[in-house]
Amino acid sequence: MSVDVTEIEAARARIRDVIRRTECDLSDALTDIAGAPVWLKLEHRQHTGAFKLRGASNAVAQLGAQGRKAGVTAASTGNHGRALAYAARRAGVPCVICMSRLVPGNKIAAIEALGAEARIIGNSQDDAEIEALRLVEERGMEMVPPFDDPRIIAGQGTLGLEMAEDVPDAACVAVPLSGGGLIAGVAAAMKARCPGLRVIGISMARGAAMQASLQAGRPVQVTELPSLADSLGGGIGLQNRHSFAMVRDLVDEVIVLSEPEIAAGIRHCYHAEREIVEGAAAVGVAALLAGKLRVTGPLVLPLTGRNIDMDLHRRIVNGEDVDLMAEEAA
Repeated sequence: MSVDVTEIEAARARIRDVIRRTECDLSDALTDIAGAPVWLKLEHRQHTGAFKLRGASNAVAQLGAQGRKAGVTAASTGNHGRALAYAARRAGVPCVICMSRLVPGNKIAAIEALGAEARIIGNSQDDAEIEALRLVEERGMEMVPPFDDPRIIAGQGTLGLEMAEDVPDAACVAVPLSGGGLIAGVAAAMKARCPGLRVIGISMARGAAMQASLQAGRPVQVTELPSLADSLGGGIGLQNRHSFAMVRDLVDEVIVLSEPEIAAGIRHCYHAEREIVEGAAAVGVAALLAGKLRVTGPLVLPLTGRNIDMDLHRRIVNGEDVDLMAEEAA
């Protein structure tokens, strides 16, 4: 594997003073539904409002002299860019985040508020990545990918260490699945600590790039489509070197969800758990509510982000039209 639990432990020591160790709480409502303990890892309460700070901080902490001088860049659907901007500002490093027009405006504004330059390029994550690569070539900036990088995977894996410590008898963890950096790190950490653990990836049906790649046996391109789980959008990179192989080898099952199912997950988190989360963070809850997630023992569901447009959130929890909202999420 590209990253093992030893590297994840090293990442935890490296970023300990930057990130928040988030709580893991038992959900009475979901436990009743599942017939087994269901724990919610409240990672949406992380600084910057998402788990991405873990990987970004680990990457920035390992920059060499050239990277610190020229700065860092990345293609992002929003949360990685916000995390990298935060970590870069804290380290005094220049930062440029490249994003497509599908990234919600509230996430772009949050990146700019942290002092980074936000560049909006094209209609896909691939378009944004081309611009980031140009900055690497022309300015000498260091690319910090959102998922396909051992530094990122190890940083995200620290979330898995915490979940394994908080729920040592976990039988299953259901993790949002996009480019695979989070689930690869979590799987490497938790499978080393929780014998027999099943790792389930959850994605949206609209443009699930990792699922399509797993089915093809190699990284493939997919058409990006608007989704309430916008943070799960984007491809995995045709030259993917790390996260695809780790997901292929460590993830036991992939579940995809419709937009109404994702909306139901967001509504449950708000009404029953009193938590505001974005669509990508709600997919584990949504899969359980939809009856697509089999539970045979203690289940851990990381709520991975809260960076949702609040007007969109209001409309979702009020039960307004999901298809219309999915278009507006672009």
